Amino acid sequence: MDTIEKLGILADAAKYDVACTSSGVDRGAAAGRLGNAVSAGICHSFSADGRCIALLKVLFTNACAYDCAYCVNRRENDVPRVAFKPRELADLTIEFYRRNYIEGLFLSSGVLGCADRTMELIIETLRILREEYGFRGYIHAKAIPGASPELIARLGLLADRMSVNVELPSKESLALLCPEESKDSVIDPMRRIREGIAEDREVRAALRRKTCYFSDRRPRKPARSFVPAGQSTQMIVGATPEDDRRILTLSSSLNRSVGLKRVFFSAYLPVNEDGRLPRSRVAELNREHRLYQADWLMRFYGFDVEEIIDERTRFLDADLDPKASWALRHLDLFPVEVNTARYEMLVRVPGIGVRGARFIVAARRGTRLGEVELRKLGIAFTRARFFITCKGVYQGKGVEYTPEALRARLVDSSRSKGAGGRRRNVAGQLSLWDEEEQQGACRE
Repeated sequence: MDTIEKLGILADAAKYDVACTSSGVDRGAAAGRLGNAVSAGICHSFSADGRCIALLKVLFTNACAYDCAYCVNRRENDVPRVAFKPRELADLTIEFYRRNYIEGLFLSSGVLGCADRTMELIIETLRILREEYGFRGYIHAKAIPGASPELIARLGLLADRMSVNVELPSKESLALLCPEESKDSVIDPMRRIREGIAEDREVRAALRRKTCYFSDRRPRKPARSFVPAGQSTQMIVGATPEDDRRILTLSSSLNRSVGLKRVFFSAYLPVNEDGRLPRSRVAELNREHRLYQADWLMRFYGFDVEEIIDERTRFLDADLDPKASWALRHLDLFPVEVNTARYEMLVRVPGIGVRGARFIVAARRGTRLGEVELRKLGIAFTRARFFITCKGVYQGKGVEYTPEALRARLVDSSRSKGAGGRRRNVAGQLSLWDEEEQQGACRE
């Protein structure tokens, strides 16, 4: 089978892995070498089914020794099995880069024989790119659960970002659907990556200070940073019965314990027939979207799990975003005066984000803010008005100040403008270029 045929199979198989976003690392061009990486984000082109293709997103192989029930590449599936050779994939990446098709590489893989063997092949591919071609572009590589610490360390010096997929939110579900994997085989590499990042930072900090606590000599500068863009993971949502509270609790715990840059939530997409899997053929895209919103609140807005979702509810509101749901449960804290409220309270107002709150704090030093000024600052005033006052005047006039009335207005606003939610009951993956979808959008 030639390289292009392999690429068609392995790029298609990689579309189920969603852990692929902007690079998160800056690295300029250098004489005699290829490429650079820009932290602001390199994902700007999309394929027909919505996948970003600014990165070459591909599996090294879809031949897998594991039999994970939900995976299209599981051992028992009757699909064509192919694998790249390290130099073949490195050459392909460089040829794509030289033609300006891509700006980097996202490389994952099935488990070819064993975890260590697969990691050795991935490392060799990246070694050719970095050392023989001098490639300085962005590389995101998946670490294989169960691989030896030495291989994790070697891969970390070649990749910009690494990820080890948690896949399922509990060890019970992992044992049920992924019998070859275990919680320890996933968490241990995450911890090693965290420790490697911390050690690399300490050495570089010592270099900047020109001192070293462990030696009289100045420490030697490492040739490369260890995973400079950090690590991420992915969880599949809907394949097992765990509720949203448990998923968010695990996400929060991983953020604290291993310092994740991102947790990616992937709505379970039925690709196999298996009695252990849900019978529903509908991908829970709206639930996935709400989990991303909740995770964002924990990362950037100062919320914790207990505030977002309580033990009685267990699942996020499907019709309303998590911040609006929290605000409706705490109406006693609102409305807040935008001209005097602290930043920490402004970011908790529905319709005001981190950037908007900073703009408000800066702008009110020179003027008193009203509706016109807030709209100019980019605030979603239609949502925010129910929770704020401007110059002492409540902005949500005409709507009863009760949880029921405000909820109805917020839900109606979201549905009419398509904000804060996604279309539900969609079977399979959405396509950007589906003819009927385009016609429907035009009619709307």
